[in-house]
Amino acid sequence: MADFNQPLGGNEMPRFGGPATMMRLPTQPTAAELDVAFIGVPLDIATSNRPGTRLGPRQIRDESRMLRPYNMATRAAPFDSLQVADIGDVPINTFHLPKTVDIISAFYDEVLSHGCIPLTLGGDHLITLPILRTIAKKHGPVGLIHIDAHADVNEHMFGEPIAHGTPFRRAQEEGLLAQGKVVQIGLRGTGYAAEDFDWCRQQGFRVVTAEECWYRSLAPLMAEVRSQMGDTPVYISFDIDGLDPSVAPGTGTVEMGGLTSAQGLEIVRGAAGLNIVGGDLVEVSPPYDPSGNTALMGATLLYEMLCALPGVMRRD
Repeated sequence: MADFNQPLGGNEMPRFGGPATMMRLPTQPTAAELDVAFIGVPLDIATSNRPGTRLGPRQIRDESRMLRPYNMATRAAPFDSLQVADIGDVPINTFHLPKTVDIISAFYDEVLSHGCIPLTLGGDHLITLPILRTIAKKHGPVGLIHIDAHADVNEHMFGEPIAHGTPFRRAQEEGLLAQGKVVQIGLRGTGYAAEDFDWCRQQGFRVVTAEECWYRSLAPLMAEVRSQMGDTPVYISFDIDGLDPSVAPGTGTVEMGGLTSAQGLEIVRGAAGLNIVGGDLVEVSPPYDPSGNTALMGATLLYEMLCALPGVMRRD
C-alpha cells in the first residue's frame, strides 16, 4: 500500500493536544504531490450582518480533532486511498476585498496546477466566487450543489457587486456554472419580494426550499441530483446556515426552519459517485458558537466531502 498521510490518532496523542490542523493531519506549504488539500480562507470583510468568520478556519480545525479516519456509515477510507494534507490559510488582504479576491484566485491556481482537489474551510461565502473562477479555468463550467438558507444571488449589496450575498449571481453571469446543473437546497426565510428566488429558477437552477425538505429523507433528492449532474465536474458549496440554528447557531445570518444535521449528511454522502472537483464549508462564526458545535458540524461535513471524492476506497 502507498504511504499515505494519516490523521494523528487519539492513542498517540490526546485529542486535545497535537497539531492544530484539519483532523490533525500533516501540513505542507504547497499542494505538490497531494490528491486533496484542506485550505483555510479566513475572511469576513464581505459579511453583511454578524462578523467572525475570519476565525472559522481555525475553529473548524480545532473541532476536527475528534474525527477519526474511517467513515463507519459509508465505509469510506479516504486516508487509505488519497494523499491528503492541510496546506494552511490563504494570506488574504483583510483591508481590501477586491485584492483579496485576486489573492484567493492566484492561490487556487497554484493548488490546481498540481492536480489537487481543494476542500476549503471558510470564511464568508464570497470566497466561493474566486474559487469557482479558478476551478472553471481548469474544468470548464461546473455543476453546483449549493446548500444554504440564502440564494446568494443579489445583484449588489450596498451598491457593491462583490459581497457574501452575490457570489452565485456573479458566477452565473461569468459563465462559471454549467447550464441546467445547479441545485440549491435549504433556501428559506424572509425576503424583499415574493419573487426573490425566481431569478434562480429563471436561470435553470433547481431550487429546493427548506420547507420541501421538512420531515423527509433527502436520499431520494440526491439520487435525482446524481442523475442530473451525470459526469459533469461538480463543486459543493455548503453554507453552515443551511442547517437549522438549533444545531448550527454560530453563523452570521441565521434563519429558523433549516435542515437537520442528518439531512446535511445525506446531501454530502449522496454526492458520492459524482465527479467532484472541489468543495467548501463556509460561514462558521466562532464568536456566536460558544459550544463549538457549529464548527464541529462544519468539520464533519468537510470530512464527509473528502469521503465522497472520486477515488476513495470503501472497506466492505
